[in-house]
Amino acid sequence: MSNIDWAVLLITLIAVVVYGVFVGRGQTSNQSYLKADNQMPWYIVLLGIMATQASAITFLSAPGQAYTDGMRFVQYYFGLPLAMIVICITFIPIFQRLNVYTAYEYLEQRFDKRTRILTSLLFLFSRGLSTGISIYAPSIILSSVLNWNIYLTNVLTGGILLIYTYIGGAKAIAHTQKLQFLIILGTMGFAGYLLIQNLPNGMGFNDALFLAGKSGKLNVITTDFDWKDKYNIWSGLIGGFFLALSYFGTDQSQVGRYITAKDTTTGRMGLLLNGLVKIPMQFAILLIGALLFAFFSLKPAPIYFNERSYQYLRDTQPQKASAFESEHEQLQEQFNRESKSILAQKASHSPNLDQSVQQFKQTQLKVKALHGRVEEAINQSGYNAEKTDTNYIFLYFVKNNLPIGMIGLLFAVIFLASWGSISAALNSLAACSLKDIHLIAAKGILSDEKELFYSRMHTLAWGIFSIAVAMFATQMGSLIEAVNVLGSLFYGPILGIFLVAFYFKQIDGRLVFFSAILAEILVIAVYNFNVVSFLWLNVVGAVGVIIFSMVGRLFYQPKDLNS
Repeated sequence: MSNIDWAVLLITLIAVVVYGVFVGRGQTSNQSYLKADNQMPWYIVLLGIMATQASAITFLSAPGQAYTDGMRFVQYYFGLPLAMIVICITFIPIFQRLNVYTAYEYLEQRFDKRTRILTSLLFLFSRGLSTGISIYAPSIILSSVLNWNIYLTNVLTGGILLIYTYIGGAKAIAHTQKLQFLIILGTMGFAGYLLIQNLPNGMGFNDALFLAGKSGKLNVITTDFDWKDKYNIWSGLIGGFFLALSYFGTDQSQVGRYITAKDTTTGRMGLLLNGLVKIPMQFAILLIGALLFAFFSLKPAPIYFNERSYQYLRDTQPQKASAFESEHEQLQEQFNRESKSILAQKASHSPNLDQSVQQFKQTQLKVKALHGRVEEAINQSGYNAEKTDTNYIFLYFVKNNLPIGMIGLLFAVIFLASWGSISAALNSLAACSLKDIHLIAAKGILSDEKELFYSRMHTLAWGIFSIAVAMFATQMGSLIEAVNVLGSLFYGPILGIFLVAFYFKQIDGRLVFFSAILAEILVIAVYNFNVVSFLWLNVVGAVGVIIFSMVGRLFYQPKDLNS
């Protein structure tokens, strides 16, 4: 990067940290530190919800996901609007009425203390791991750009955001998320504009869409039903609905955003607007990846987008790398030539267009097969890097095609997106481990000052834990898939517990406790045996808790029900 890019990057990051410390100063109690005194307006709730969900993984990995697999990932969000409606009707009024610090406080009142602790532990484990992945996502950027050790960059990336998160709590997080997300949206929109402006000579926006479509990258809707297919309209609507219901309704990192709202109406507005804008936003981000494919169909693409990984292969196996490069050069020339031919035939309405498209697809498959062989060779070489180069595709374009200053700003965006989600996660982890575990085990009533001290200590401890997890994230492939798979392993049983609590008043804490354990075992078994794709795990877990609870009630009749 140029000196100007470095200046833009550093100034942007320092400004956000200073702003966060400034707005979060003067904390005196847990009510302020963990819930921002319940004073957040609807637009800050909305931006906080979106910033928490849209981590650096969204902006770094999603374009690469579309580049390699098309835009069908957007179907993952199709169940989101429906889930927002259910949460606004059922979840928010209960949380607001009870004035809870965590979503799991309600479970103790409805069931018992151990059900609250079990659910909180499931959340703490899953969210702690996924936060580590969120730290790793931007640190690969520093590692790639500066040629620094990935473990050092994990410490730097996860450590900087701890400054304002530790000091300012929920208030600092809410206001920095507002600033971060506005910068992110503006910069990503401008990056998409620059991508269109930098399309190769002779290729317009419609031409790029045409090539992306013929390459299968605009596969937004896929209707074929397959239990093992990760992204189709059925898994998106049904599995995505259950995942969104659990994530936004029972995951404290999201619940913590809207329980800071002034009232029930404000929280509902933030959630409903999120349901309306999330799909178009994700569509636009994925479209960048589809356009990148069209971009590289007329310009030379690297043999492997993770340049450091491929350089290791060249250094250790030069003959194999040389053979790969020779084949890649020939295929790339053929692919570029056929792309130009297709666009020319499209413009002239040639009757041979369909035949040329078929040949183009065959060449595309050859390029993909070569990429797979290169990837396999790198993975077998012993180099400790990501299993794929998906996360480097958009980064490669940024580094090699955007103007000075814009590169630094886009790198800053990826950091800011990461900080928005990580800071909210650390705040929610601290709230749960303090309120649902620590204070339950502690004897006596603590003063406000002591609780505030422990809240900060829990925040610091979870920050250290998440950085440690990031050290092991290098083998997870596409980060946007990894974090969603991880969540799906736990979200279903957590959601099932809440559904039983809301809608099955005849079931008590003893039944739901053991049913949740059985459902979690079932989810892990289904995942290990690869019975269905990961989105369906959310359905399996939630429905499993309900069924196990109802079956258990046939054999166990409680003397007294909590209601």
